[in-house]
Amino acid sequence: MSEPIRNKKLDMTAPTPQNTPANNAPISSHAQQPGVASIKEEDLDRVAAASIFAQNPKLVSMIQGKLGSLVGKSSGYIEALPAPVRRRVAGLKGVQKEHTKLEGEFQEEVLQLEKKYFAKFTPLYEKRAKIINGVAEPSEEEVKAGEAEDEEDDDEDEAGAKSSAPSDSAANENVSGIPEFWLSAMKNQISLAELITDRDEVALKFLTDIRMEYLEQPGFRLIFEFAPNEFFSNKVITKTYFYQEESGYGGDFIYDHAEGDKIDWLPNQDLTVKIESKKQRNKNTKQTRVVKKTVPTDSFFNFFNPPSAPKDDDDDDADASSDIEERLELDYQLGEDIKEKLIPRAVDWFTGEALRYEELEDELEEGDFEDEDDDEEDDLSDDRDEDDESEDEDDGSKPKQEAAECKQS
Repeated sequence: MSEPIRNKKLDMTAPTPQNTPANNAPISSHAQQPGVASIKEEDLDRVAAASIFAQNPKLVSMIQGKLGSLVGKSSGYIEALPAPVRRRVAGLKGVQKEHTKLEGEFQEEVLQLEKKYFAKFTPLYEKRAKIINGVAEPSEEEVKAGEAEDEEDDDEDEAGAKSSAPSDSAANENVSGIPEFWLSAMKNQISLAELITDRDEVALKFLTDIRMEYLEQPGFRLIFEFAPNEFFSNKVITKTYFYQEESGYGGDFIYDHAEGDKIDWLPNQDLTVKIESKKQRNKNTKQTRVVKKTVPTDSFFNFFNPPSAPKDDDDDDADASSDIEERLELDYQLGEDIKEKLIPRAVDWFTGEALRYEELEDELEEGDFEDEDDDEEDDLSDDRDEDDESEDEDDGSKPKQEAAECKQS
């Protein structure tokens, strides 16, 4: 539906005639084959170059900037084509322009379709919130449908665990709603769990609902509702994600920036800072004093204070700009995870069932299959080596021959 923010200055593209040299470097037939001494010298030169780059990060940034400025520049290939061929290339660009226009229309229709079904999902989200907060109870039909799904999904171990579970008591029957529902669901969502500290958990226990809504312009808003608590006075804390007006290369919406609500922390309850105490000794009087300093600290609630995108004139500190770009991408991905995963299937994250599908997606990554192929090749080569060794062995060693036969069977 959308693509994360990109580093516009270092956006790499596939090799094309425009950014590939017109002529390859000629290969000399008189090139001298490197000897052992020359290889060692090359290794030393490579180590020396790596050391220079490691000690001069600004030099690396400057080189990257220069190389990045060359990407996409014409090599003169197109200009050197015959006039009739250049005319046909221009015609293809016109055809591609029509294709791009249709891609934009497609994405717009997809967005409208999402909004249409989101309106149908909303009553279900409202019913879910009432059940979680003890305002309403699920119907018998809903309970039976959920139990039937559990019976289909449960394996033998889960069934055994259920049989050993304690029976309901009068004290348990007095529990209202589903306590700590959203905190448990968030802690099972890996990307969110990494942000939640022990101090955050106490505050997130007061979280009563997480919702989202679409904006009139491309974008969406995440809505966090809280019960009264001792940490902040906000009943609702929102974070809004905005997309750029122009679509991306494939017609996708491009993330622009995010804005979060200011949290009204109660005195001495700000979870995004901590107090550090440091002893200082007077050089003359030798008296000591304790100096307390407030410093930022890790917290989930930093999520509502997103980083700002670097400005175009911030070229002096390339490392800082790159760090901000990474934080922006992470911030956007967290918002997408809440919107696309946590909110639609909150109960699966609460029970942990959603983790099975997350692990399945990880196992189906392309890199895993490549590793397995490599392992199979290694196993085959090992088997061939073992077969060769067994053939070379003396015929009198019967135990070894029998072991080899068992292995082949």
